[in-house]
Amino acid sequence: MGLNEARRKQRTIGKTGIMTEALKSEETTHIGYRRISREEKTRWVRRQFDTVAARYDLMNTLLSFGIHYLWKRRAVSLLDLKPGDAVLDVCGGTGDLAVSALRRVGAGGKVVLYDINREMMNAGRKKGTHPHLRRRIRFLQGDAERMALRDNVFDAAIVGFGIRNLTDMMAGFREMHRVLKPGGRTVCLEFSRPTAPLFQWMYDRYSFHVMPWLGERLTGSRQAYTYLPESIRMFPDPDALAKQLAAVGFSNVAYWKLTNGVAVIHKGLKA
Repeated sequence: MGLNEARRKQRTIGKTGIMTEALKSEETTHIGYRRISREEKTRWVRRQFDTVAARYDLMNTLLSFGIHYLWKRRAVSLLDLKPGDAVLDVCGGTGDLAVSALRRVGAGGKVVLYDINREMMNAGRKKGTHPHLRRRIRFLQGDAERMALRDNVFDAAIVGFGIRNLTDMMAGFREMHRVLKPGGRTVCLEFSRPTAPLFQWMYDRYSFHVMPWLGERLTGSRQAYTYLPESIRMFPDPDALAKQLAAVGFSNVAYWKLTNGVAVIHKGLKA
């Protein structure tokens, strides 16, 4: 084999290797710090939420010391809801955000809760708080990356602590953009990383040691609450997420850090 031919073969092998790695990257995704197939992530997330659904809200309250209720109220307030508005709660789970939205839109408004996990929605239906409002929530089971909803029908869309669990987060944001009316508002409430170094050190130890321990004892799933802090570390930082929302088509994107950055709310408008 001549030198030129050998070089051409080496370049071909190099390109093939790059393309193979690219295909592998497209076929896999992160589940915490691990990479698994995209299909398996969907099944894995569903299994974990099936396991923890009955005690999901209790765990949220214990792990956040009840602060998650304040974060959720702030997120819903940023939707600027009016009586009669139609609201979509994506990955809405047990319905806390949906209930809060219904209070604001009144009898003439409606709230659709969209979630892939039936056990989480069933837990939400059975909750004893605000039963008269929970009866008005329209629960729909489906994939947030491919929602069976018409274009341009909602005045506002919100996702709270759920976008992180999607296999294709950008697909979820694109779907939220699609179903909003022009001028519609979207809000994303998600965990992030504390900004103060000492608080970050303490939070890391709490997240990676206390959370899994409590999760195992109260829900029977250490795995679900090991995945939680890992998935938070893999999630885009606030600036990066703001750019992703803008890339989807949202305008006037802004964000607010809560509790020293433990949680962050992003907001955008559909032009």
